[in-house]
Amino acid sequence: MTEAIHKRKSEHISITLNEDVTGTNISTGLERVAFIHNALPEVDFESIQLNSTFVDTVCRTPFLISSMTGGAAFAETINRNLAIAAEQQGWVLALGSMRALIESEQHRESFQVRKYAPNIPIIANLGAVQLNYGFGIDECRRIIEMSEADALVLHLNSIQEVIQPNGNTNFKSLLQKIEILCKSLSIPVGVKEVGWGIDGETAKKLCEVGVQFIDVAGAGGTSWSQVEKFRTVDPIKRKAAETFSGWGIPTADSILGVRKHIGEARTVIGSGGMYTGLDAAKAIALGADLVGFGKSILQEATQTVEDVLKVMQTIELELKMAMFGIGVSSVDGLQQTDRIRYK
Repeated sequence: MTEAIHKRKSEHISITLNEDVTGTNISTGLERVAFIHNALPEVDFESIQLNSTFVDTVCRTPFLISSMTGGAAFAETINRNLAIAAEQQGWVLALGSMRALIESEQHRESFQVRKYAPNIPIIANLGAVQLNYGFGIDECRRIIEMSEADALVLHLNSIQEVIQPNGNTNFKSLLQKIEILCKSLSIPVGVKEVGWGIDGETAKKLCEVGVQFIDVAGAGGTSWSQVEKFRTVDPIKRKAAETFSGWGIPTADSILGVRKHIGEARTVIGSGGMYTGLDAAKAIALGADLVGFGKSILQEATQTVEDVLKVMQTIELELKMAMFGIGVSSVDGLQQTDRIRYK
């Protein structure tokens, strides 16, 4: 079982880097959003601040490195590069699914990056469905302790599990188990999708049982049914994966729906098909508190810290330029702007 997990993690990295796994016939919806340019911004560009807050920690930026990998040899290099760069730039770091951390001692260091990132929030990660497959409060506490995480996110990946070889598909009664977990752990618990989005009503139910943050991970970016299509040898599942390549809630719609239903008391992370700081600006203007980047930074993470930093710094500059272009000097101001229109 453990060797199968490590093999799967390695294949996920390779496929995501080398195959076309973006959803088809669906977009993030951000192309429908535009800002109304302010020719007289009345703002000093040098005074623009990107400060934000996550789990009671003030961060230098509203950016998050989305959960991607861990539990494989190459993942150690990737997560180390990401952690060092995130520490330097002040980004939140979310780790990949950590089931492997409990089930195998191999490649544990790929998840243990606190030594590279002593000051930023780190988010541990587990598939919510694992709560129906032997993982409980004790296992979650071990994951948190071993990764020295500040928060735990439970990912929802129902469509992926159907296509994934030997996937776990019993999603019954998870809300009740999530509630117990929220009440039992000493750190915030969040919930994220993996690329098909979360609707507002579901987000409200999750927040009502104690979930502190929602990462929408909307459609328009990586489709994990497409990723699993390249792993399965089952022709029926390959065909079904193709059918669902356009499934999901576009990221923009998911952000709007979640924010509308849960109000301002909980943190909303906008992710799913994010590539630029302008994408991030749109997500924040729609209601996100933080914005997550995944595949768009993965290739650089396989190379050097410097390559990762260049991408991060470009994204930060683009966000500041968007803010300058509409005349706001803070993330709060961007969230409250009325200089936004829909094409």
